[in-house]
Amino acid sequence: MNKDTIMGTLKEWGGEVKRQWGKLTDDDITQLEGNKDKLSGHLQKAYGIGKDEADNQINAWEDDYRTRNSAY
Repeated sequence: MNKDTIMGTLKEWGGEVKRQWGKLTDDDITQLEGNKDKLSGHLQKAYGIGKDEADNQINAWEDDYRTRNSAY
């Protein structure tokens, strides 16, 4: 997986992203195009957090997502 791309396609993870970060709109998620940097920027803006915190949240969410979905 490219380090800049969140696993899967928008259809696979878009709903999961919205459940995790409810302040993001459907338009925000559509604009992400699976790009971690774009997600980080949207989280920074929506939640008023820094880049490091946004990146940490994304990495923790992605690890959790992988763990939950590897059981299937």
